[in-house]
Formats: sequence, structure tokens, C-alpha cells
Amino acid sequence: MNSNQPQNRTAFGPMVICCALFFILGFVTWANGSLIPFAKKAFDLETDLQAYLVTFASYIAYFFLAIPSSWILKKIGFHNGLVASLVILGVGSLLFIPAAEKSSYVLFLTAIFVQGSGMALLQTAVNPYLSIIGPIDSAAQRISIAGFCNKTAGITAPIILSTLLLKGANEAEAKLAQAVSETEKQTILNDLLQQLHAPYIALAIVLGLFAIVLKFVKLPEVNMEKEEAAEANGQASKKSIFDYPHLFLGALAIFFCVAVEVMAGDIIGTYARELGTVPTVFRDNATAFTLGFMLVGYLIGIITIPRFISQQAALRVCTSVGILFTLLSVFTTGVISFWFVALLGLANSLMWPAIFPLGIKGLGKFTKTGSAIMIMGIAGGAVWPLVYGFMKDKLHIDFQHAFLYAMVPGYLYIIYFASKGHKAGNAKR
Repeated sequence: MNSNQPQNRTAFGPMVICCALFFILGFVTWANGSLIPFAKKAFDLETDLQAYLVTFASYIAYFFLAIPSSWILKKIGFHNGLVASLVILGVGSLLFIPAAEKSSYVLFLTAIFVQGSGMALLQTAVNPYLSIIGPIDSAAQRISIAGFCNKTAGITAPIILSTLLLKGANEAEAKLAQAVSETEKQTILNDLLQQLHAPYIALAIVLGLFAIVLKFVKLPEVNMEKEEAAEANGQASKKSIFDYPHLFLGALAIFFCVAVEVMAGDIIGTYARELGTVPTVFRDNATAFTLGFMLVGYLIGIITIPRFISQQAALRVCTSVGILFTLLSVFTTGVISFWFVALLGLANSLMWPAIFPLGIKGLGKFTKTGSAIMIMGIAGGAVWPLVYGFMKDKLHIDFQHAFLYAMVPGYLYIIYFASKGHKAGNAKR
């Protein structure tokens, strides 16, 4: 793509690369859904709140690394930034090996944090790139296509890891119940942790090979100064990132978007165990069900945006459906409640694709920094499971009501952003 030409159609080559990168993001991110119950058993954790530190370690990295990631991208460009992110992800994957050898939950969480750091750099680069390789009004459609790849990987990861890890975890749990000494118990846990070796060594190799390939693939840069001139459309050029209030409102929308997405995708497994009457096959593959419904939502977005519905309208519809399904999940029981939580994947599917381009629209030369600020909002995935766990484990609120209190405020704010927040600072937006 020549950045001197109008971007009135999507560049095919960069689109393919973006889809592959979104697949990697999805695989690594949603693997955490399987690591939560695995970590609780393998490290003999006492509460779900402790286990939710798995998601905290992954998503909090976005808060701390997003702005540094934008600085890195300014120095080395989008292309080299993508390569560097894959290398960091590979290093994080290899750190699972000493974590397993030392039976160290702290090192285990460190490995996840390093992976999160790589994903922060990758997200900061790939999302704005995907938004601007074609017309901004169809950005949600492109992100939906990439999101389809992301969630396909997200379905694959829990199935693979549940086969490799959770089956062994369930067997170990039965052995632990019969263990007669602390030494025997520790041996069982150590054997369980050894199962981390194969999948994460394989993942590190794949990431390294893809980084090498990507380094030698021609992937054009985008000239942000020219983007700024196109976006300004006759308006006076703004001097500071703080002149774009819709960006910061969008970052908060991303916070709640990821919060409700992680609640529906990662917490559904522990939610299912609390319900008690959900079959084991559903519990062990719970994240895959949520992501399956997200795929359906992405397909709807690919077909309908912007041809039949605007990004803003899609966002309002999704959040309203999210509130409805949340209420239905809370006021039902058993498998029916489980399915309504899984159906939240459908409601959540088009929120990120709509929020992100609305948040960075019109930023021009500030797009890299603005993207980083938006990416910081991913910290919602770190904070919200802990809020839910605190309400459930420490305040002793019924797990379904705690779920309700965690979900609805997020959806309500996203409705505000879809209706008014994205227009802040620019009446013509």
C-alpha cells in the first residue's frame, strides 16, 4: 500500500498478515481461560480470587506497557514492532518451563506478564494498522474479519490446553484426595506442572519462526502525518492528544469492553462449577462455547457493517443484548444459566470492532499514542475478574448476583459511549 494514495479500499497483503497476528493474539490470550482452573489445582491455591491473578498478570501488562509500546513503534515502526512483539511472546512462553520446574506461582505469573507485554506491543501496532489500511468507516468490518481469526484461535486454545492440561489436572485432583503425606501430594503437583513443558515449548518455536518470516515480508508503513491531513478535513490541526476527549472516553469503553468479555470468556469455567449441575465437558471447554458465539457475532458484523448498520448502532445493539443475557443468566439456574453466559459472546463480539475505530478516529499523527491509550484500557480484563472474585470470596455475595453487579455497569457505560461519548470534542463526528 502506498501511503501517498487515498485509502479507499483495503490492502490485501497487510490484511492477511493482520489476520494471522490476531490468530496468535487469540491463542495466547484465551489460553488463560484454561490456565485458571489448572493453576488453582497445580499450585494448590485456596480461592478463585488467587487463581484470577492469571488474568490479572496478563491484562495488567497492557496498562503498564501500552505507552512504552507507542514509543517503541515511533522509533522502529509498525513492521519491526510486530516482529519484536512475537519475540517477546516467545520469551514469555519459555518462562513457563522454569516456573514448572520450580513449582513457582510467582514465576508462572511472571511468564504470563511477559506474554502480556508482548501482546501489548502487538495490539498497539496491529489495531491502528488494521483500522487505517482501508476506509475508516469500514474499519469495524476489517476488525471483525481479524476478530474471527482471533476467536477461532480462542476456541482452539482452550480445547488443546484442556486436553493437555485439564485432563491431567482432573486426574491429579483425584490422586490428591487419596494422598496420605505432604511429600506424596507435592510429587503429584510437580508431575502435573511438567505438563506445561510441551505446549509452551511448541508455542515458543512457532512464534519464533513466524517472527523470522514476518521480518522478511514486505509490509508497508503508514504515514501518520498524511493521515492527519486527510482526517483534519479543513479543521485546524490540534496540538495535543488531550484535545481529543473521545479518545479517553473510548479507552474507558475498551476497559469495560474487555472486562465483560473476559468475565464471559474466562470466568465462565468457574461460574459453571459454581452452578454444579453443568456437565464436565461443558465446564472444561466453557471458554470455547463463549468464543463460538463470538464467531457468530463476527460473521454478522462482517456482513452488516457498514452496509446495513453503522458501527455506533451495532455497539448499542450489542450492549443492550449483553444486559438482557446477563439478567437471564442470573435469574436462571443450571445449564440454562450457563448457556446465557456463553451467549454473552454473541453480545460482546462487535463491541471492540466498533469501539476501537471510533476511539482513534481523526487522531492523525497522534494515532500511535492514541492507540496506546486505547490499549491501556485492556487492563479491564485484569481488574474485573478480581472485583468479581472479591465480591464472591470476600464479601460473600452469591456468585450469580456478583456476576450481575460486575457486568451491568460496564454495558451501561458502553451504551453511553456509543450514543454520545464518541462525539465528545467534535460535534461533527
